[in-house]
Amino acid sequence: MTTSTTELEGASMRTARKVILWGSRAVGYFVYVYILFVEMILFFGFFFLLFGANPSASFTEWLYRSLERAMEPFRGIFTPIELGTTSGSEVLSVFDTSVLFAMIVYLVLGLIVHSFIAWLSTRLYRLDVEEERLHQEALFEEAARPQPVVADPQAGLTPPQP
Repeated sequence: MTTSTTELEGASMRTARKVILWGSRAVGYFVYVYILFVEMILFFGFFFLLFGANPSASFTEWLYRSLERAMEPFRGIFTPIELGTTSGSEVLSVFDTSVLFAMIVYLVLGLIVHSFIAWLSTRLYRLDVEEERLHQEALFEEAARPQPVVADPQAGLTPPQP
């Protein structure tokens, strides 16, 4: 079976496209996981602020620090609504609308990344189907090609039958 130069270049281009698509998909998944993690922090942070969680608890300290990092681009957009103190403590309960806005923005970003990953997956599937089709065509052409007849050197040496 012989392969032409254009077939080899086509296979090389498909392989390069697949590598780029797989790499892009891996980066997309990494960003998607990061956005989901940020969404969870925003969700818990919103409810911890709303219910006036004790800021001196170690988990709450970590959550508030993480919330501040995630909220950096959104601080000051909306004014938080102070609801008063929680019962039995001086911890302020806050309805932070900026956190809700950030949750919506990160949700939209997550949907965009999810759509991008789905598009990449579809492209990879199409490339796989195309490669399989080309492989099947090559096998069919190989099977349909007439096979050369090899002369049997012993065929002409047999004595004639009486």
